[in-house]
Amino acid sequence: MRVLPISHYPNDSVLRQKAKKVPTIDSSIQRLIDDMIKTMQRSNGVGLAAPQVGISLRVIVLQMPEQEPFALINPEIIKRAGEQQVTEGCLSVPGYCGEIKRSAEVEVKGKDRRGKIVKIKATGLLAEAFEHEIDHLNGILYIDHIENPENLHNVQSNEAD
Repeated sequence: MRVLPISHYPNDSVLRQKAKKVPTIDSSIQRLIDDMIKTMQRSNGVGLAAPQVGISLRVIVLQMPEQEPFALINPEIIKRAGEQQVTEGCLSVPGYCGEIKRSAEVEVKGKDRRGKIVKIKATGLLAEAFEHEIDHLNGILYIDHIENPENLHNVQSNEAD
């Protein structure tokens, strides 16, 4: 496994593109997932999307505190409910965090790294992370959700994604 360089806004156009669906889960996708997990962990993130490492594919990895990391391929949000106000940061927008609204609950469908179709119901931080990472797959950054520029804050260290 290797640590991949993280793309930073506004310097990488891949961050603003809609990522391509993964047609086949082969050894290159397995390697990408492993490298993304290592990169996310080394960067102290809770999630990472392939466009954040310059690869325009619909692959995300997530790791909630005290849990094992996992990947979803071609994920999509199939249900949303409620609303929560959150403070988000992003490995691709280092040094900043912002206050935005996210769904309180989501249901996500995708494939795990073995190609099995899975559905995951999520609340709280996991719901937020799913929305954040799937936004990346659609060329959307959390800063696009900031309604008031005063809700974007410069911070010394960034540990969220």
